[in-house]
Amino acid sequence: MGFLDVLTGRRKLAQPAPDRLFAMSTAYVTMQTGLGMNSRGGAAIVFQPLATADFESIVRDMEEVVRATASDSGTTVSSQDDSYRFRWLILRGGEFDDLVVGINAVSGALEAGGYGDRVLCAVFAFDDSQRRRVYWIYNYKRGSFYPFVPAGGAEQRDNERELVLKAQLGKELPIEEELSRWFPLWGIPI
Repeated sequence: MGFLDVLTGRRKLAQPAPDRLFAMSTAYVTMQTGLGMNSRGGAAIVFQPLATADFESIVRDMEEVVRATASDSGTTVSSQDDSYRFRWLILRGGEFDDLVVGINAVSGALEAGGYGDRVLCAVFAFDDSQRRRVYWIYNYKRGSFYPFVPAGGAEQRDNERELVLKAQLGKELPIEEELSRWFPLWGIPI
């Protein structure tokens, strides 16, 4: 099977496994105990909204479900649109596992509704042992994580720290191997 088989439809490209997102829950134990990293108490899923009644209904219903289940754990849900017209559905507070489950529930609902291609990524916010911000970004289309560490200054990143994190958590998380796909997300609201 080769490239022409994919083009002619005889073979489909492998889709990322949706359960890879849950690797973040187990990796968090290593982050806390081995690396001194702690959750900032926030996570977000980023997607490109559509102005259709069906899409808006799915998002509204998922927000209500996440709010209802999150109220027991103290998790709050909000949303905001960024300058690129992507919507950030933000979960704050509660237990870290609740954030992962909530993000998965939203992505699962969008996927089930036929809008999985609208999902860009999930973002988990942490502080390292020196109180520097660290983000782990899950790219849904690639089914992999990568670190994003903003550095001092406008739109600068700490590439060295990102590579160290890749080495430290490479056995815990499915890490994006192509460094050129480690896209920075500036202005993360969590």
